[in-house]
Amino acid sequence: MAHGELFPRLDRKEVDSGVCHWRLARQCYPRYRRWCEPPSIWCKRERIWAAWGLWDEMTNPTLHRKLVRHYDEPGHAHELTWSCYQRQPLLIEGRRCALLSQCIDRAVPGRGFELIAFVYMPEHVHLIVWPVEPAATVAKLLFAIKRPFSFRVKSMIAEANSELARQLTIRERPGKETFRFWQEGPGFDRNITNTKTLRTAVEYVHNNPVRRGLCSSPGDWKWSSWGFYFAPDYSPDTDLPTVAGFTE
Repeated sequence: MAHGELFPRLDRKEVDSGVCHWRLARQCYPRYRRWCEPPSIWCKRERIWAAWGLWDEMTNPTLHRKLVRHYDEPGHAHELTWSCYQRQPLLIEGRRCALLSQCIDRAVPGRGFELIAFVYMPEHVHLIVWPVEPAATVAKLLFAIKRPFSFRVKSMIAEANSELARQLTIRERPGKETFRFWQEGPGFDRNITNTKTLRTAVEYVHNNPVRRGLCSSPGDWKWSSWGFYFAPDYSPDTDLPTVAGFTE
């Protein structure tokens, strides 16, 4: 299959008319244009990628690094989503989810945020956070969550002599390998500017397991903040991160 068939050309008119989100238009148009170009006009760097066997990662939409820009505006909540490596169900084990909660509990207040809602799905994570300090940035928050978690879960997997350690160790380039629990890139970040949208986002996050058929009601899924908002006899669970909630 030709690259042009795999990634149809994104016409400039489609970008300008709003097919792509306006914040991403300048990022995705050059990438689509590059995918549609024949190999004869690839730049030197891309020919090197092809020689190293990395071209598939650059052209596969499930593998390439996402180009997402964070907009750290004062007074905006953020709906954050990021995935496990190649969307594998790496968060089906309770110990890993509890470890993720510890990392979130350290990172959120340490980077100037409050946690409004969350859910851990088998292959991805949703967080809704609110900045409480002027200098708070989403990029630093994500780094403070992902990096310590990956380091600790790598040790956990290695101690268990799991085959998973080999599967998650990838070659970045000849002579260099790295452990990757999370899909590379910043994931998804949506700014939320009003209470109505925030309420809808919280509801969406809590209902994720139900939509996926993992449970019959949001309250049956342990790894979410649903209980904080709706459980009549709610008491903090040490396996879950601290939720600050939000007021109307």
